[in-house]
Parts: sequence; C-alpha cells; structure tokens
Amino acid sequence: MTIATPTSDSTPFLPDSRQAWIRLSLALIIGSLGSVGMWSVVVALPAVQADFAASRGAASLAFTLTMVGFGLGGVIAGRLTDRFGIVATIALATVLMSAGYLLASRSTALWQFNLIHVVIGAGSSATFGPLMAEASHWFERRRGIAVTVAATGSYIGGTLWPPIVSWGILTFGWRSTHISVGVVTTVLMLLMLAVLRAQMGTVTRRSHVNAPPPKVDLQLSNNTLTTLLFVAGIGCCVAMAMPQVHIVAYCGDLGYGVTRGAEMLSLMLAFGIISRVGSGFLADRIGGIRTLLVGSIAQGVALLFYLFFDSLASLYIISAMFGLFQGGIVPAYAIVIREAMPASQAATRVGIVILGTVGGMSLGGWMSGVIFDATGSYAAAFMNGLAWNALNVTIITALMLRARRRTAFAPGASVA
Repeated sequence: MTIATPTSDSTPFLPDSRQAWIRLSLALIIGSLGSVGMWSVVVALPAVQADFAASRGAASLAFTLTMVGFGLGGVIAGRLTDRFGIVATIALATVLMSAGYLLASRSTALWQFNLIHVVIGAGSSATFGPLMAEASHWFERRRGIAVTVAATGSYIGGTLWPPIVSWGILTFGWRSTHISVGVVTTVLMLLMLAVLRAQMGTVTRRSHVNAPPPKVDLQLSNNTLTTLLFVAGIGCCVAMAMPQVHIVAYCGDLGYGVTRGAEMLSLMLAFGIISRVGSGFLADRIGGIRTLLVGSIAQGVALLFYLFFDSLASLYIISAMFGLFQGGIVPAYAIVIREAMPASQAATRVGIVILGTVGGMSLGGWMSGVIFDATGSYAAAFMNGLAWNALNVTIITALMLRARRRTAFAPGASVA
C-alpha cells in the first residue's frame, strides 16, 4: 500500500521500504540522544545534594519532577506531532530541553534545580511516545519491530549516558556538565532531525489521509479504549517499579551491598533492550494485544519468583528474567493504539497512555517504599505489585476477547 506522503515532489514513500528503515535508524539515534533527560538527574543526584547541602529526599525530588514533565510533556508533544509533524515537535522539544540544562546549571537554590527538571523531562518526552507513534506510520508489515526499535532508544541512552555524565561531573563538576549536555545534545539532535527531514522530503507535516487504516476492531470508542489502556498502563508500571526502583535497596537490606543491586539493575535494563526488540518481532506475528498480554503475564511470574527466592545468584537470574519479560510492555501499548485507532490520532493517544505508565512508575516506587516502612519487609511490596499486575492482565484479557479483525475501514465511523 502506498501512503500519500511524498519524500520528494515526485517519489512516493513506501511503507516497509529501505527508506523506512533509514528513518527508523535516525529515530533510534534521536531517541538515544533525547533520553539523556531521563537519566542525567540520577547520576547528578549525589553531587547536587552535596553542593546544596540538602537531604537525599529533597534532592530526589528532581527525579520525580522529571517524570512529571515527561508524562505531561508526552501528551502535549503527541498532540503537536499529530498536528505539525514529528520533526517540528522534536526540534521544539530539543530547544526546550537544552534551555532546561542551561538554566539548571545556573541554579542558586535546590528548589530551582528541582523545578527546572519539569522542563527537562518535558523536552525529553518527545523522543519517546511521539517517536514510537511516528515510526508506526512508516511500517505496516513490520510495524511491531519498528515501534519497539524506536522505543529502545531510551534503554540505549540509559546504558550510554550515565557513565558519560558521571565522568563529566567528576572531571568538570555538575554545572559545567549540564551546560555541555545541553549544547552537545542540541547540536547532535538538530543535525539528526535535519537528516530525517531530508528523508521525509519537503512535506514534513505528515498527511494521514491515506495512511493504513486500523486492523483491529475492539468494539469500543477511541476515548474508552484510551482510558482502559491508561488504567492498564498504571497497573503494569506500578508492578514494574517495584524491582526497578528498589532492587538496589533490597540487596542492601539482604546484606549483599548496593553495588550488587546496581549490577542487577544494569542487567535488568540490558535484557530490557533484548525484550523490546524481541517483542516487536512477536507483535508482527501475533498482534499488539496478545504481545502485551504475554509480557504482562510474564512480568507477574518474575515478580512471583522474587517472593520465593532471595539468594544472590537467584536474584541475578530473576532480575535478568524480569528485564527480559517487561521491556516490551510499554511499546506494546503504542502498537495496540496504532492497530485499533486512526493514524491521525496515534501520537496523542500514545502520549496519554505513556502518561499512565509514568504515573504508575512514580506511584509504584512510592508505594513500595511506604509498604516497606510499614512492614519492615519487601514481601508485601512484591505482593502489592502482583495485585496491580493482575489488574493490567484483566484489562488486556478483556480487550483480547473483544478484538476482531477489521475487514474494512469505514471513514465515517466514530472516532470519539
């Protein structure tokens, strides 16, 4: 099928073509660069805390506000992408994120540093949800792998950026490092966007008129489906947050040391990259809803193992399993949205659901800490994660039972 979005004045763009793969490669680079907005604050936390003579809790608020900006920014960036195109949206977000880093470097009080991370998170958000949605338009037969590759940029960035930022802080200080990050990411991302714009041609605002129609009919309005996926996203990510946020502290409590916990977290993220790409191949074979259900059930199994095994070797194995199981869950929501909703609404709807997943991560990290404080153990926190995961599985199972393949797309159908 030919999409009526020319890459030049005379050559039509073909889904799944060589040019689509070139675009996807550029999207992966852009996503890896833009994800610095999520990871740098974690590395800078000890230096910033010492500089402002603050408590760990007060300094940690910067991460929370980064996630707030990331979640809300994803909705706004998604809407802008649907209206003005991915290139213009990410260019604006890049400038916003760069300004945030420059302003953060000039902070004279911790509250200023914390508050400006809302801006940094919002700028970074455009390189995740909206980029996944855009990649879904470039592919039809390989849409699943395209969406998950675009989403993998955040994990690649999580692997590459922390050691770079850490080296910069140790060598030049956190303020100079923030300035450098702002300048370097702006130059590199705008350069990559210029190349992407050239690949997309003069018509950089995407036309969705003849885009591939939805393939799956869930017999629900788009607003109802978005709401259900939003709630499901909260459920799966409350569960996901338990090991990701607390594995380091958990290992410390067990007497293995925080270094072992940090190694398990890195292992989890590394296997998450494999999971994301692998889930794309799976989605192209069985569809987004079934892929999401498989990932959610598998995540619950890994959480259950944490309840029964706590030796050092078993925790390494379970953490690898957890990363392998959960990494493809969030991108699967974008695949489901694109399979069931019109292309013209995809980025906005993805942004809303990603907001739910970010909210779930924030809520889950906080709830697990509160439960630990109340019980003196992480066992109840793991059980809480399992309960929220069960909510996610219930919703996705219900959607799968309602799903039927569309035989035709009626342009006049309700998209409310």
